[in-house]
Amino acid sequence: MSNVKRTWNVNGEEKTLEFPPLRRLLDVIREDMRFTGCKEGCGEGECGACTVLLDGVPVTSCLVAAGQVPDGTQILTVEGLEKTEQGRVLQEAYVSAGASQCGFCIPGMLMASFALLSKNSRPTEEDILDAHGGNICRCTGYVKIIEAVRLAAQNWPRK
Repeated sequence: MSNVKRTWNVNGEEKTLEFPPLRRLLDVIREDMRFTGCKEGCGEGECGACTVLLDGVPVTSCLVAAGQVPDGTQILTVEGLEKTEQGRVLQEAYVSAGASQCGFCIPGMLMASFALLSKNSRPTEEDILDAHGGNICRCTGYVKIIEAVRLAAQNWPRK
């Protein structure tokens, strides 16, 4: 099978890459683009450590064939959060709430939180739990993460 060529907007910058179409998006992001904040946890789409946003929608990149992602797609990784005011607010809230211990799940949690707050800046606890349903945290637990999202919502910049 021959390689495909794709041009995406990744963290605000245009990137053109060539790769085998069935290669996992996670591997293209980590190995080809060197954005290593996105982690491989389970490799089965159950833990959320590899979550990225495709056109604002959170996806587990270990389950996506990179060739399925069309030209022009906006991809946001955890590294791209610091480039936005909203991302900085969210990261500061996670730190303030003590929502990270080992840090392995945090990139995926941050991406799920960012997607939620970008659509709903005043989420209920149920909204927060639903948005993080595909993300597993074994250290901190979800109480601190919920607290962090609530704190970020209070300071979420309005467009």
